[in-house]
Amino acid sequence: MKKHLGLLLIFSLWLILCTALWAQQQTRPQEPITPLPQSIKLDKAKVDLGRMLFHDKRFSKDNTVSCASCHIISKGGVDNRAKSLGVKNRIGEVNAPTVYNADYNIAQFWDGRANALEDQVDGPTHKPIEMDSSWPEIVGKLKKDPKYVRLFKEIYNEPINPTNIKNAIATYERSLITPNSRFDRYLLGDKNALTPDELKGYQLFKSYGCIACHQGINIGGNMFQTFGVFGNYFEDRGNVTQADYGRYNVTGRKQDRFVFKVPSLRNVAITAPYFHDGSAKTLTDAVNIMAKYQLGRTLPKKDVELIVKFLQTLTGKHKELKP
Repeated sequence: MKKHLGLLLIFSLWLILCTALWAQQQTRPQEPITPLPQSIKLDKAKVDLGRMLFHDKRFSKDNTVSCASCHIISKGGVDNRAKSLGVKNRIGEVNAPTVYNADYNIAQFWDGRANALEDQVDGPTHKPIEMDSSWPEIVGKLKKDPKYVRLFKEIYNEPINPTNIKNAIATYERSLITPNSRFDRYLLGDKNALTPDELKGYQLFKSYGCIACHQGINIGGNMFQTFGVFGNYFEDRGNVTQADYGRYNVTGRKQDRFVFKVPSLRNVAITAPYFHDGSAKTLTDAVNIMAKYQLGRTLPKKDVELIVKFLQTLTGKHKELKP
């Protein structure tokens, strides 16, 4: 009898706890942005191998450029250039997007031509203005390195090949998540994580409609959108290039001209300059341009300042990131 009463008491306490937690969830505001996980489960050996490959300049024809040359991990996964430099200082066509949190994007590259991180590796390694190399050339170089030969054998039980190289690099890139931004802490219930001005900036971010494209776990990256919904950004900027056609270069459909993957806003305060063409040098510039061409309005200076303050709360943490 006493045993049954004890079990009944435990069950009652469990039920009370579950009810309290449920009630807490119901009273907490449901936000259109969700926090990043604290960690993800990945094969550490593959992550470590991928990190080595990511920083290896032998991926380029002249051994001068690595993935990390354009995606500097300590600096937010970018190089802070409008357009990156490839082999022989050849200038790239678009701004290098951050590699942090990239696995949460709907696709890779501004035009979304790669569905997965593994597919993305083929692009820069083979493009003449970037690494100007090929898989036979890359594999041949890596096979001359006894350490790589041993590691690929131990981890993949296979000789070095393009598939496993891409898998290792992609696994490393998946490890590059940046949780614990102040805004994430706010979403998780820390009401003191944001200042009143930053919170006001978030409310303006939502009320003006920025949230329509920049939401979800990556605060963007989950849809394609025309650059210039209200007004012709490219006509006003001038000097239209093939890269400016965006998604059209992938699909060939007229309606996809000037359509790009919406960028993630995570760590945006440390990843200037902005947009696919790197034309916006500051967050203030970016907010004003977005307001004009995506929202069709001019925002008061004070509101822009508040939105920028909110954007500065989106910088997360990673052991390799030094903002």
